[in-house]
Amino acid sequence: MKATIGLIGLAVMGENLVLNMESKGFSVAVFNRSTEKVDAFLASRAKGKNIIGTHSLEELVASLERPRKIMMMVKAGAPVDANIEKLIPLLDKGDIIIDGGNSNYEDSQRRMEFVQSKGLLYIGTGVSGGEEGALKGPSIMPGGSKEAWEAVKPILQGISAHVDNTPCCDWIGTGGAGHFVKMVHNGIEYGDMQLIGEIYDLLHRLLKLDNSEMQEIFSTWNKGELDSYLIEITKDILGYKEDDGSYLLDKILDTAGQKGTGKWTGISALHEGVPLTLIVESVFARSVSSMKEERVAASKVFDISPKQSIADPKAFITMLGKALYAAKIISYAQGFALIKSAGKTYDWDLNLGGIALLWRGGCIIRSAFLDKISQAFTKDKELQNLILDPYFAQILKENHQSLREVVAAAALNGIPTPSLSAALNWFDSYRTERLPANMLQAQRDYFGAHTYERTDAKRGEFFHTNWTGHGGSTASTTYNV
Repeated sequence: MKATIGLIGLAVMGENLVLNMESKGFSVAVFNRSTEKVDAFLASRAKGKNIIGTHSLEELVASLERPRKIMMMVKAGAPVDANIEKLIPLLDKGDIIIDGGNSNYEDSQRRMEFVQSKGLLYIGTGVSGGEEGALKGPSIMPGGSKEAWEAVKPILQGISAHVDNTPCCDWIGTGGAGHFVKMVHNGIEYGDMQLIGEIYDLLHRLLKLDNSEMQEIFSTWNKGELDSYLIEITKDILGYKEDDGSYLLDKILDTAGQKGTGKWTGISALHEGVPLTLIVESVFARSVSSMKEERVAASKVFDISPKQSIADPKAFITMLGKALYAAKIISYAQGFALIKSAGKTYDWDLNLGGIALLWRGGCIIRSAFLDKISQAFTKDKELQNLILDPYFAQILKENHQSLREVVAAAALNGIPTPSLSAALNWFDSYRTERLPANMLQAQRDYFGAHTYERTDAKRGEFFHTNWTGHGGSTASTTYNV
């Protein structure tokens, strides 16, 4: 009896995906570079299940039904390429290699082209949901060789999370589209987590609330419009106590790590010219957090403690909730703007409304308003930005003042809110008809003859001025609009 699919890499995500697949009726063959992991898995969590252990890639390939489908859950980068190189000679035309790790989308594009040149098919898919999602149903974002989709569709959709009987898995697009969308998902995740952290900091430092009081606030928020996975786990984290009755959160060092997807999202935004300010600030916030020793030293030089008291704490808590909601919408708006731009750049023909539906279940950024995001992009295929949809525009009209007052209170009291502030600045920039870029363009033309456009001329017509009277009339190349 041949296995339906093979999986390489028995770390936490790999093991849980295998158990998920087996529970949905798929037989799975497994391999790990350290073969003792295979034996340990078969003797424990996989014992008695329809899972085949193998001790070489040759044995793995021989155990699979055709077309062979092999999913890699290995560290992004060189290990993925190494496994591809080893697998290609063992496979036949039409067999499918699947990368389910957090690979860079440009690598997935390159790998698809390389694997297809060998007569095989390649899928690069994002898998979100962490350990629990992998076991019970993650959000899955596949892209790559379109010809491979029908063969893997029953498996990937079968193991994914389902909301309203709809799988949180569907075809994204060719090349690196799947991993690009997963990358942006992770960027939004960075932003969401930072926003929550800033709100927690304000509750703790400005209102002097204890963990139980903050837990109650987040619990209340999770029952309303802020209902989301990250708000839910924040409530749980705030209430978690160690055996001695003390709160674990208070003992966790304030330095945050990262694996790179947030950074990749920011770099992609720079390439696309999309202002992803909130998410980029969340990445830099982690970088600043890692400078613990420097921050401790600086705190002794600049002793700026909160100076102002909040006259009405209850009203301020309400404002914090509204500010978080407004900033969260802006984070998603920036993320979808990047996806939309990249779709045009790479000719991916992305379904923005469909992508929002993939994130409703299983993934880290699942939120109550993802249905509304899907409706916005489904209703208006040409929607320029999420905040221009009437539903989200109304929310921002109602909540932007709370965001302003929260950011102002934080600034006056010396409490950093990089992502909340970035959300407000982006919003004010985006809604402003006339920005001071006219001064910037005059400066560029003054020192570099880079030209400018005029308000009394047609767009696309460029001018240069001899500002000093002794410069020439020759202009440099025009700028990109």
